Amino acid sequence: MALIGLTTGAVYALVALGYTLVYGILQLINFAHGDVFALSGLFATTMIGGAVFGLTDTSTTLGVVGGLTATFVIAAVFGAAVNSSIEFVAYRRLRSAPRLAVLITAVGMSFIVQNISLAIYDVNARSIPPLISGHTVFNISGVVYTWDAFFVVLVTAPVLVLLTWLVKSTRQGKAMRATSQDPEAAAIMGINVNRTISFTFALAGALAGIGATLYLVEFNIRYDTGFTLGLIAFTAAVLGGIGNLTGAVLGAILIGMIQAFNEGLSWNAPGTAWTKSIVFGILIAILVFRPEGLLGERTPEGA
Repeated sequence: MALIGLTTGAVYALVALGYTLVYGILQLINFAHGDVFALSGLFATTMIGGAVFGLTDTSTTLGVVGGLTATFVIAAVFGAAVNSSIEFVAYRRLRSAPRLAVLITAVGMSFIVQNISLAIYDVNARSIPPLISGHTVFNISGVVYTWDAFFVVLVTAPVLVLLTWLVKSTRQGKAMRATSQDPEAAAIMGINVNRTISFTFALAGALAGIGATLYLVEFNIRYDTGFTLGLIAFTAAVLGGIGNLTGAVLGAILIGMIQAFNEGLSWNAPGTAWTKSIVFGILIAILVFRPEGLLGERTPEGA
């Protein structure tokens, strides 16, 4: 169960990091982020199984590796382009507006992106061929861990390491952290605040694109998949401490574990139907008893 939870949590982590990156720099909850995830995933299905790569379960290993690698890159670029466009069109002119106006705009952008997905890809769920063998990696006490699940962890781990390096050790990462602490002071020091914020949105969108492609390895996707998954990922970010990268990953893994144990231990667990109730019950409890999250909210005063 723990390994299954880790796999699910890895996908949640990529989406949760998108929420926490944007919140950390703008104190904005980008409710359209989950819908960018869904749109990127639908776009990835046309790349993998469509006329572009046309991969099937009989494709060669080299073809599968090359096709998936290219899809990861293209889906990341696509997600980055969509998310940064949302920032430019909807959020940039509202930075000084009341919080309620920004919140309503974010909800509106969520519905706009969701309906774009519906108009282009219709209401039917999309999936990709079983490119990665479902053969067992290992079997512990009857719990089978397959290669497609292991693949998700193999891809997510280096992405998280690379993101940590980018934010903490690069010039652009330092600009992001400076803008997060004090945008006006950052601008005085010569940092292009608009470009830094756009880069942050692009980075969050790229993570959504990679996460959506990984999601397709095990599940199908449709236009409204991102709504529920985005809320779960947002819960993970709040649980760990919104604005804290490490907290977002921790919260996502914990949510993945809770979901896996609740749905897997059928003899004494509430069952699949109660999973969302439990997850959002945790969100409410965290907001009531520890609104800063498990690792605390990263604020300018505490940076």
